[in-house]
Amino acid sequence: MSPSATPPESRLLLAALVFVVGAASLGAEIAAARLLAPYFGASTIVWANTIGVVLVALSVGYWFGGRFADRHPHMRGLCLLVLAAALLIAVVPFAARPFLGFSVDAFDSVSVGGFAGSLFGVLVLVAVPVTLLGAAAPWAVRLAVADVEGSGEVVGRLYATSTAGSLVGTMLAALLLIPLLGTQRTFLVFALALAIVAALGLGWRFAAVPAALALTVLLPVGTIKAADTGRVLYETETVHEYARVVERPDGARVLELNEGQAVHSLYRPGSYLTGDYWDGHLVLPFAAGAEPPRRIAILGNGAGTVARAFGHFFPRTAVDAVEIDPELTELGRRFFDLRNPRMETFTEDARPWLRRSAGGYDAIMVDAYRQPYIPFYLATREFFELARERLAPGGVAIVNVGHPEGSTELERVLGRTMAAAFPTVLRYPIEDTNTLLLAGEAPLSAARLRRRANSLSAPLAPLAIEAAGSLSPRLAGGEVYTDDRAPVEWLVDSSLLEYANGE
Repeated sequence: MSPSATPPESRLLLAALVFVVGAASLGAEIAAARLLAPYFGASTIVWANTIGVVLVALSVGYWFGGRFADRHPHMRGLCLLVLAAALLIAVVPFAARPFLGFSVDAFDSVSVGGFAGSLFGVLVLVAVPVTLLGAAAPWAVRLAVADVEGSGEVVGRLYATSTAGSLVGTMLAALLLIPLLGTQRTFLVFALALAIVAALGLGWRFAAVPAALALTVLLPVGTIKAADTGRVLYETETVHEYARVVERPDGARVLELNEGQAVHSLYRPGSYLTGDYWDGHLVLPFAAGAEPPRRIAILGNGAGTVARAFGHFFPRTAVDAVEIDPELTELGRRFFDLRNPRMETFTEDARPWLRRSAGGYDAIMVDAYRQPYIPFYLATREFFELARERLAPGGVAIVNVGHPEGSTELERVLGRTMAAAFPTVLRYPIEDTNTLLLAGEAPLSAARLRRRANSLSAPLAPLAIEAAGSLSPRLAGGEVYTDDRAPVEWLVDSSLLEYANGE
């Protein structure tokens, strides 16, 4: 009997099955990372854990699948395996919320952090279903190959089909399903697809399983993660991240992204000031010049905390607000009173946008965190040289450096790198976990800022005096990061681990 003797309907079913299994394997990996993000963030550690667990699970599945395929070389066994994987994948998003919430509390209590927490989370949630999916591949090969002659062609065709499915699953999850349907329904859609192809091989008696999964897709999605303090006003999964707006007991509203360990925008009703690091952006430009900035660029606008404040205190200042995630701008207008007639928004990545801009800015403000990292290409000598070129004469660059309390490594590196492009770099440690770095070609001084404070409005004058009293030269040390080598993630991860261990 030759491979071509395999019934055409069986060959077609095997091809459909390995395609869908490939799509679900990679689609579940993308969705798993999004599932972890509200609890452990979207750092390279979380992605490494997710990818590592998926690869190990697939490898174990390949091994077990080969053994079981030799013992049970029939389509029914393979389809039952795929059906079991479908049911387990469908359970993942419903089990994730209580389990991950418990995991965060448990791992925080022993200061282990995101590495162990995310590793444990992805192991428990997706390792078993992905192992079953891995077992499907060698099982399908065993059924497709009837003898050695022509086996290479058959195996190559199946692997090509599986890889094509993986590509489709990756793109479908990242570009369509997660942005349009959300993480929960992404898992359910892949589970439904697996159940359909399995039921085709098992017969009409199993049609109830995909029918039931189809109904679960219609279930409403509840709150993804409860707020620790305050009330969740809104949450969404954008193309780029998980975002939510939380209203605190005092009425203040905060924008949290992914795991929520940092606040990315803050709104206090009846005030344009925040009592936090955003306020420093309003007064630091006066360390270089006596007049309010004519034009500023905000790279990483979030929900527009700084842009809103500039519109109130300096209504003649033109603001170019750059934010890669357009939904954050909409959240700013809806929940953070983002109104500034002189503001123009740009939905672009910060550095390509700055390269194409005409420049002439009196201040370029960089606050483009994807917690807990600054994108590496916004932390290099080449980027700061570009920023210097886009500044007007006497203009300044202001960079928000978020860091664990007491940690200075990231600040030292950024200060040294900025000094490779600017003759003067000053630091303003405005919060325990935030330092604003100020750089410019023209002389910068605390004395100039202090003199200018007397002519600022009443709310800003004390801020300027406080900033002038804290301005000092950048910290010594650090290395210069370049586009070729800028290990921001490694530096931040090591700082977080040191902080968690109390070093």
